[in-house]
Amino acid sequence: MASHLWDISLLIPGIFKSVSVQPDPPSPLLGSFGFLVCATSIFLSQIINNYVEGTQTRARDKASPSGLYFRDSKRKVDYVLAYHYRKRLARHVPGAASPEPRRGFEWPGLPGLEVVELSPLDTLEEERRLQREEYERNLLEAGLEIEKDPENKSQGVSFVRIHAPWQVLSREAELLKIKMPTKKMYEITEEKGILKTLNEIWCKLTEPLQPQVPQQENTKMKTLSYPFSREKIYLYNIKDKDTFFDNATRSRILLYQEWARYGVFYKFQPIDLIRKYFGEKIGLYFAWLGLYTEFLIPSSVVGIIVFLYGCLTIESDIPSKEMCDQRNAFTMCPLCDKFCDYWNLSSACATARASHLFDNPATVFFSIFMALWATMFLEQWKRLQMRLSYFWDLTGLEEEEEHPRPEYETKLLQKKLKNKNITTECSNEVRCTLSFNLCGICAELIHLLICLQIMLAFSAVFGVIVYRITTAAALSFSTNETTRSNVRVTVTATAVIINLVVVLILDEIYGAVAKWLTEIEIPKTEKTFEERLILKAFLLKFVNSYASIFYVAFFKGRFVGRPGHYVYVFEGYRMEECAPGGCLMELCIQLSIIMLGKQLIQNNLFEIGIPYLKKLFRKLKDERTEVKEMDTNQSKDPQQWDLDYILEPFTGLTPEYMEMIIQFGFVTLFVASFPLAPVFALLNNIIEVRLDAKKFVTELRRPDTVREKDIGIWYNILSGIGKLSVIINAFVIAVTSDFIPRLMYQYAYSQNGTMHGFINHTLSYFNVSQLKAGTQPENSLFAQEVSFCRFKDYREPPWSPHQYEFSKQYWAVLSARLAFVILFQNLVMFLSVLVDWMIPDIPKDISEQIKKEKTVLVDFFLKEEHEKLKLIESFIAHDKQKHRSGTKSRRTRAASFSQCHRSPKGSFTSFSSQHTVV
Repeated sequence: MASHLWDISLLIPGIFKSVSVQPDPPSPLLGSFGFLVCATSIFLSQIINNYVEGTQTRARDKASPSGLYFRDSKRKVDYVLAYHYRKRLARHVPGAASPEPRRGFEWPGLPGLEVVELSPLDTLEEERRLQREEYERNLLEAGLEIEKDPENKSQGVSFVRIHAPWQVLSREAELLKIKMPTKKMYEITEEKGILKTLNEIWCKLTEPLQPQVPQQENTKMKTLSYPFSREKIYLYNIKDKDTFFDNATRSRILLYQEWARYGVFYKFQPIDLIRKYFGEKIGLYFAWLGLYTEFLIPSSVVGIIVFLYGCLTIESDIPSKEMCDQRNAFTMCPLCDKFCDYWNLSSACATARASHLFDNPATVFFSIFMALWATMFLEQWKRLQMRLSYFWDLTGLEEEEEHPRPEYETKLLQKKLKNKNITTECSNEVRCTLSFNLCGICAELIHLLICLQIMLAFSAVFGVIVYRITTAAALSFSTNETTRSNVRVTVTATAVIINLVVVLILDEIYGAVAKWLTEIEIPKTEKTFEERLILKAFLLKFVNSYASIFYVAFFKGRFVGRPGHYVYVFEGYRMEECAPGGCLMELCIQLSIIMLGKQLIQNNLFEIGIPYLKKLFRKLKDERTEVKEMDTNQSKDPQQWDLDYILEPFTGLTPEYMEMIIQFGFVTLFVASFPLAPVFALLNNIIEVRLDAKKFVTELRRPDTVREKDIGIWYNILSGIGKLSVIINAFVIAVTSDFIPRLMYQYAYSQNGTMHGFINHTLSYFNVSQLKAGTQPENSLFAQEVSFCRFKDYREPPWSPHQYEFSKQYWAVLSARLAFVILFQNLVMFLSVLVDWMIPDIPKDISEQIKKEKTVLVDFFLKEEHEKLKLIESFIAHDKQKHRSGTKSRRTRAASFSQCHRSPKGSFTSFSSQHTVV
């Protein structure tokens, strides 16, 4: 038996496949009307919000009423409740005394039954049955109509179908202030001049990219909408009460063929149909994902150009040529103690040439471009969001007062049961919440647990660092020359793969931990719960995804020390150094492998594989139950809700947004080290859009419709990442890359203003006789005797009075790095603010249309009220005329009766004559 009492499953008929949602089940203690209001509001909003005008869908539904209507084939199924049941098995105990009946339990009183002994499972099932009956009574009291399946098996799944009549829909529409179309239509103002011409050209060019879906007959006309009011029902275009609050009935094949197939990846999404079918919240998600994917196209093009620039200029790069020139005898100090020999810098030629691909002047331009790109994307999204809000009648949507979550009410009820005085204490909502959290102790505990989870992520990074250090030392001891020469490549590759596995595992753990911590807080409303869950999950996953990248970018190679005075860990292992070409190449490798690994494994394989396995497991489990108990009534074809029940429940949009937000961080935060990040993000999102579409159409139960006018807290997170990316890229260019040292050398230290001599300028000298005892190379095979070795740093030479101290060049370069960070950050921030100021949040045509709509709405109301008053006046005048005529008639009748009374003869004749005249 399933552990959940209620599986509330939404079924909207009239489609080839209905999908549904499973919110958390009500608590056994929650038998109140509060949860009923929540659930009723959910599915009534689903019905009301999906308005579609016309009766063609109704006719198609009536053609095949099976599974779409009640047994009378008239009342439409609007919602389906699914629950697991188990018939209790009573045991007769003759001769025993009858026990006291349990609360709410009515004894059947069968003849010969002396005692009914219930097992613990029977007792639990009886309590659940009573709760179901109470819930159904509350639904009936709310005006809904229900139809139940017979429980003709000892255990299994049963469904309760719900129909919402017109009076309930109209009442809830008025309470929820749902905007419904009125009788008035008005023309949308078209752009004129060059903008109109450009728009027509754009429409012609993008015509092959448009999905082949039904479009409105006249897109230049818009129906005026107004919050529904039963008192002003004459304003609305009500052709049929059965279809006014109907759901958008669309063929599943049409949505699938033009949206959820990978073969239509090059087409735009049918956003309007998505919104009508799934609701505004999901429609906004796919609109945001589509815009984000479109914006990745120009950034991918620029990234490819930057990468090609590095490829084309690699042969003319003087520092890499100097490093690869074997005639330059740069004898480098050993990379490890005792077992590592001296080596020539020219042996690192390949690394130096590869580093130039991502460390060149074009990288700075690309970083500025991506910062402005992020600003442009957010500004364009605000404009698109406003446009969608206008055309979806979401402008002026007020924040609806949310009902408390069932868990919140359950906790409140438990508190009341434990302490009778809690009612007065909880009159203040803030104090009540604090009492739930034990006066803030619970909140502090949650913060502590979050810090511990973050420390766990840093511990994982530290473990990988220890692995790199120890593995590098172990491989350096190898007698195999090939192994020793490839130590750096082997360690880097294996460490990144291990780090990727750790990131994937901790991501799944952190998702569950964030939900658990949020449930501990017991937020009052679903919106508060969602926002707190998002913040916790994002914080944990952000640290988990980027901690190792931050280490490579800003900490690796910074605390190594120098020859003769190295920094050691675990009393024998030297801290790892960057490659001779710098740490930027390793940062690129780290970033690319984690980004691509998460996209391939987590975003694609997990999204496809895990739901499929869950669906398969649930189907096999149900089949085993059905095999044990064959039901004669199930010989017919399964109903639609039976097919939908085996689908995966919808768990919300948080995972969908989260993976895209983390990807947005990879694209913007460290883009200076990996210009191809937008390209791989674009390739992933082309698949992701259709993958999510297929998942929503064919694999998930249909979610509840939620009216939202924006993407909520996700926009703030995106904005924060965009601002943080400016700072991080400034430090990557200034600290991690060699851009600033090269610039300083060329304009401050070069004798001829070129880069010749740059490598020699960045290498310091060390007297090998000053190496600590036991750290010198053992059995050195170096071709020549070494007196001085070189290492990468700005330090005074051994013959200087201040030997091995930081030189003047070090402080000059450090000052230039800090100056660049400040200049870069302020320049990009200024340009971002300038872009934000130049691009208005609300498109000009939409703002004009909103003003025009208000004017049209006022005129329409005045006209309708005037016509209503004229109608009332004409009715009153007609009524007065009728009243006068009736008065005259009564007077005539009274006279005739009087005459008949006075004349004893011919009374009947007189009365008949007068009556005929009248």
